[in-house]
Amino acid sequence: MQDMARLHLNGSVYDLPIVEGTEHERAVDISNLRSQAGVVALDCGYRNTGSCRSAVTFVDGDRGVLRYRGYPVEELAAESRFIEVAYLLVHGSLPSVDEHDRFSVLLNRHALVHEDMRHFFGHYPEHAHPMAILSAMVVSLSTFYPELNTDIPEEIDTTTTRLLSKMRTLAAFSYKKSVGEPVVYPRHDLRYCENLLNMMFSSSVNPYELRPEIARALNVLLILHADHEQNCSSSAVRLVGSAKVNLYAAVSAGICALWGPLHGGANQEVIEMLERIHAGGGSVEKCLERAKRKDDPFRLYGFGHRVYKSYDPRARIIKETYRDVLAATQVNDPLLDIALELEERALADDYFVARNLYPNVDFYSGLTYRAMGIPTNMFTVMFALGRLPGWIAQWKEAMEDPDFSIQRPRQIYVGPTERHYVPLAARG
Repeated sequence: MQDMARLHLNGSVYDLPIVEGTEHERAVDISNLRSQAGVVALDCGYRNTGSCRSAVTFVDGDRGVLRYRGYPVEELAAESRFIEVAYLLVHGSLPSVDEHDRFSVLLNRHALVHEDMRHFFGHYPEHAHPMAILSAMVVSLSTFYPELNTDIPEEIDTTTTRLLSKMRTLAAFSYKKSVGEPVVYPRHDLRYCENLLNMMFSSSVNPYELRPEIARALNVLLILHADHEQNCSSSAVRLVGSAKVNLYAAVSAGICALWGPLHGGANQEVIEMLERIHAGGGSVEKCLERAKRKDDPFRLYGFGHRVYKSYDPRARIIKETYRDVLAATQVNDPLLDIALELEERALADDYFVARNLYPNVDFYSGLTYRAMGIPTNMFTVMFALGRLPGWIAQWKEAMEDPDFSIQRPRQIYVGPTERHYVPLAARG
């Protein structure tokens, strides 16, 4: 017999089903509450609202756990490559050797974008932000490639692989546009991350030296960003996708959501914050004191998380990856000492510990990209490339959900009650 929650309201009693997930998360099903009792649940910011059942990603913020399809992210980051994780998220299982080879072939086959799309890049303003270009170019893919039939698995496989491959190319082209350099085409002899690095940094006058340590670090970063449950951008993909738009449009919405400084743009904000501290003499103590003052607009980026109430497991991995990149590149980054001191002092300060303000994934990811030679305005683009398989998996799961319907949240109206129109001349 299913467990029930009991709601007493205005003299009536309503039984609400308790839903339990495979990791023993429990939720009260209020989907019929309005029809039964005439009320809705109010949860501003969806802080405690489950919007769907999902088998893609499990997050336990209290224990600092993150698993993709059951696999701990620590194992995947240490042992696998990004395209394996992408396959896992989209298809639900790790690929066999044959599936992996076929997936790699498809990624290579679809790496090029239609040559007419190249002309679009020439008409964006000089120094246009790569995220703006990327979101526009991704939604433009729908005009060059046919709509997919969601009832045919082969078409879904082709379209999702096409997007995974082409968005990497579009990201590299967006970067080339932002620095005023000619584009570099993908190469079939290079793996996914090596291809991206080569398209971004190689040129006809200065070939890029591919370092295995950098490619490995990029694989780790993309894996760690691959999915994170029902975050802002993934929810945007599901919300827009629920209107039955094409996959490209839904992913473009996710890119726009990720762009925000409170979401994917936070790693860029971390770097800019550290640069301001460095330019101001490197006073970490002053920075922390400002972060404690409620009347100060200063924000301590890279600390705290909506879900994690302990150390973000991704932050630990990225911190070690950052050290590996520094060792390989011999980069001497003055921001490193500031970041380490900021972390040490914050973790020893009762104010931050009591509020669970531990370093999150954004704190060291920007520093790592910076050490790899990736410019600040590309940080969020790299995040988007990593998050893409998660967006596709979330969209695909929603499309296959037997309870699928267009998402339409309710509200509590707090505006004026009924009033009537007065002609302009009579208003004085």
